[in-house]
Amino acid sequence: MEREKKKISDSKMEHIYQVRPEHLNPAGRLFGGKLMEWIDEIAAFAAMRHSGGTVTTASVDNLRFIRGAYQNDLIVLTARITYAGNSSMEVRVDTYIEDFQGIRKPINRAYLTLVAVDSKGVPRQVPSILLETENDRAEWEAAERRKELRIQRKREGF
Repeated sequence: MEREKKKISDSKMEHIYQVRPEHLNPAGRLFGGKLMEWIDEIAAFAAMRHSGGTVTTASVDNLRFIRGAYQNDLIVLTARITYAGNSSMEVRVDTYIEDFQGIRKPINRAYLTLVAVDSKGVPRQVPSILLETENDRAEWEAAERRKELRIQRKREGF
């Protein structure tokens, strides 16, 4: 029996936050841990949409901070599924600062692996992805390479 397939667009998410005083570190910039929380949250929501249920974060790859964000900045996070295995999904999260004219500047990109779980925390099967564009295909292939690297790092004890 073939697994259900879903479009990447079916699970895309976007969320906007405004940096407030409680989000700042002592240097006056957005606290990296707060941004990591937001990234994990939106990745989980995208994975929940794709899988149709509860998920748990297994790993975070390539969390790179490109530039800082400051009080009152608008932070836009976008998330989309890039890969679906049997029970795991890779989610790409892009983070931007958006000015009041709607121009976005990237501040972070992260790839997270989330696993769909049942009510007992046991991994469960997820739908596959319907690759509709060349960009979808390129993301899938890159995700497969990242998966191999994660497996290799795990074998090596990293």
